[in-house]
Amino acid sequence: MNITHRLRRLRATPQLRALVRETAVTVDDLILPLFVSDKVTGRVAVASMPGVFQLDLDELVAEARAAHAAGVRAVLLFGIPAQKDEHATQAYAENGITQRAIRRLKAELPALIVITDVCLCEYMSHGHCGITEFHDGVPHVHNDPSVELLAATAVSHARAGADILAPSDMMDGRIGAMRTALDEAGFANTAIMSYAAKFASAFYGPFRDAAESAPMSGDRRTYQMDAANAGEALREVERDIAEGADIVMVKPGLPYLDLVWRVKERFGVPTAVYNVSGEYAMLKAAAERGWLDERNCVLEQMLAFKRAGADLIITYWARQVAEWLR
Repeated sequence: MNITHRLRRLRATPQLRALVRETAVTVDDLILPLFVSDKVTGRVAVASMPGVFQLDLDELVAEARAAHAAGVRAVLLFGIPAQKDEHATQAYAENGITQRAIRRLKAELPALIVITDVCLCEYMSHGHCGITEFHDGVPHVHNDPSVELLAATAVSHARAGADILAPSDMMDGRIGAMRTALDEAGFANTAIMSYAAKFASAFYGPFRDAAESAPMSGDRRTYQMDAANAGEALREVERDIAEGADIVMVKPGLPYLDLVWRVKERFGVPTAVYNVSGEYAMLKAAAERGWLDERNCVLEQMLAFKRAGADLIITYWARQVAEWLR
């Protein structure tokens, strides 16, 4: 018996390879991040993320409509306010940019799933994810007062019509506080997708350009996770599930595929992965120089996420992938 031939027979043609393919990416897996800004008119390109824009409300609807027409079912919304302060008041304001954006999207695209980032960094004058004091330039984030503001933000998004809330702040106990606040406000059916294992990563730089959320002093290593700690990530995920998270997320994506696999295998809950801005920008830069084939590399990345166990993929390529998969 020729073992070599047995291993290779089913690779002989595209049709045979498709017949026995173990992993598939579909449009139902994709979530498109979008940035809506109270500071721009039309669309403003993000220099470090080719093809990504800050959008006003009209352009946001147009971008979401085009993605939805291509088959993308869900968007993840990030808001950029005109003014920031030390208590992130625009994060939970009834007529804040995110709240207005949710209402527009749900009014004009009712079948679109609107997921909202629930964090304070875009709305804080200092760029940190909670109420912060600085001692000799070192940030000290106060957890419990920050959780109160995050819960208020979550309720305001649900009231505006958001389908899923995605807290990305990494404050302790915020999932339980949000679930309680949502239930008490009459939003028991509003789901939570927790950034459960969010690492303090070097791959976030371009996102901070897009969302205007870079910290003015210090970094976020005291509340985001250390890249070396897999066991701690699993404990964070377990706690968020216990507190009421419906979907859990691993962020970033490619450098943490081992965590995607371990989370899905251990907990079996819907698991999302964020194909983050640095991963996007690197491949875009290489493709623009002709060093890599963008389409093939992107589709291979999507397969890697699914093969590792991801049910949902948040990616800036969502619309393009949807079109490539047709």
